Amino acid sequence: MNKPIIAALMLAGAAIPLASCGSEAEQPAEAAPANTIAGIEITNARLVLPPVAGNPAAVYFDLANKGDRSVTFRNATVEGAGRAEMHQSIMEGDKMVMGEAHPQTIQPGSSLEFAPGGMHIMVFELPEDMAAGGTAEVTLVAAGNKPHSFTAEIQAAGDDR
Repeated sequence: MNKPIIAALMLAGAAIPLASCGSEAEQPAEAAPANTIAGIEITNARLVLPPVAGNPAAVYFDLANKGDRSVTFRNATVEGAGRAEMHQSIMEGDKMVMGEAHPQTIQPGSSLEFAPGGMHIMVFELPEDMAAGGTAEVTLVAAGNKPHSFTAEIQAAGDDR
């Protein structure tokens, strides 16, 4: 073989790997972040401190299921607190009563508001360093012990909601 042909073949061979340098590699499908459930969206999350120290706090937020499967939440935790419980306020006759809520199933495309006078998370045995202006890590626990964690702003009792 003569030298010009060998040189041309070597240049052509070197160009093949370079041709792929400019192309973008395919990215894997975006997975849900750790400790979250795909499709579940939490907004307007806040932990409201009690007006009297030693009493329980409450967590309020808006929950939307933008996924394609129903999700059933069974309970909740708040980092640093002794315990947390899902509660619901309902009217019994002419009185508003509050008690522990049954598991809440959120269908695809639907939402649920955790708000004063309705669904909420009661937080007991607050850590002493929990103060207005900070944040609290809240975790909802779905069926199968699947966690969905989010951050809630800590507000003093009476702050704007």
